[in-house]
Amino acid sequence: MLERPQIKGKSTAAHPPLPIRRVDAIPVALPLKSPMKMSGITITTAENVLVRIEAADGSVGWGEAASAPTMTGDTLGGLVAAVRDHLAPLLVGQDAHDRPALVPALRRALIGNTGAHSSVEMALLDLTCRASKMRLIDAVAPRPLRTQVKPMWLLGNATPEQDIAEARDREREGFHFFKLKIGVKSLADEIATAFAVREALGTKMPLCADANGGLTLANAKRYIERTRAAKLAFIEQPLPPDDLAGLKTLARMKRPIGIDEGIHSLADVTANARAGAAGVSLKLIKLGGFITAYDAAKLCRKLRLKINVAAKIAESSIATAAAVQLACAVPNVDWGVSLTHFYLADDIVKAPLPIRDGAVSLPSRPGLGVEIDEAAVERFRVKWHS
Repeated sequence: MLERPQIKGKSTAAHPPLPIRRVDAIPVALPLKSPMKMSGITITTAENVLVRIEAADGSVGWGEAASAPTMTGDTLGGLVAAVRDHLAPLLVGQDAHDRPALVPALRRALIGNTGAHSSVEMALLDLTCRASKMRLIDAVAPRPLRTQVKPMWLLGNATPEQDIAEARDREREGFHFFKLKIGVKSLADEIATAFAVREALGTKMPLCADANGGLTLANAKRYIERTRAAKLAFIEQPLPPDDLAGLKTLARMKRPIGIDEGIHSLADVTANARAGAAGVSLKLIKLGGFITAYDAAKLCRKLRLKINVAAKIAESSIATAAAVQLACAVPNVDWGVSLTHFYLADDIVKAPLPIRDGAVSLPSRPGLGVEIDEAAVERFRVKWHS
């Protein structure tokens, strides 16, 4: 039998108790507008878990995490089982306002499973902030540094011409930061694409590249050297995440290297900074939730690292809202903000977060600031045979 966590939190006398009566883990498969090809995998639907936490008074908070077998090890079935079988039983009957003590207790009860922990923490924050009528960001970072963010767009087509055409379309929608997916075609083709896109978009357009750990050290060195004139802002995760020795070699080439798949903890931030990384990508599912991601951002400021705040391909406006709130709280977003609900053919909120004048604004409503369309949740729910 699972043991209930020992809660030793601060008094919640400032808030009326908010007992949790139900926690649901809901698997969904959300359709993408078009397939997304990355190193080692092609994605056609986004398989995510939604966490719905309902309090005794009927109020509800929502969280979300994307399955990411090649990044966090989380599969859709694993996420559902982690929440349903291990975390939910420990939450029912607890006061949601005890989140600062609940979350560490949950992490002691289930090691790893960062996506599951992130989705539960997100739902708890959404629930308690809604009850307190405050935005999520105000509960974590009382002095937000910005009120809007400028999202980037991923380019990963078969030809440079297709990448350029897509970039033109996205420019008209307001996107003004682009990332090339590399590590999927021949090195010569990817070098040629970098120059073709740079020439088409001009020298002032921020442009970077992301290999998702798909390059060898030799090819990473060649790509860095041969794309110098393309003036890429940074090259993200060129090598497998455990190759710190290779990272040190690349860092000596004096081109900014970013780390994504290699960042799963505060210790990883420090280790990669020491190996020569110039910046990191912060994802909630990798770090286990908003609070740790915000702590990682503060560590980045201390280590003078650039920051990219990113959602996994492809999360709905639920997790996107959390990513926007994180991006508005962190010390810098010099390396852009990757919001991935834009890649979905359908969302599960009543009003997906829009891009206006090149930016996505910080939601102003309590909690995450988005309203869930529960009919859409049911439409995209994955129904497994038992």
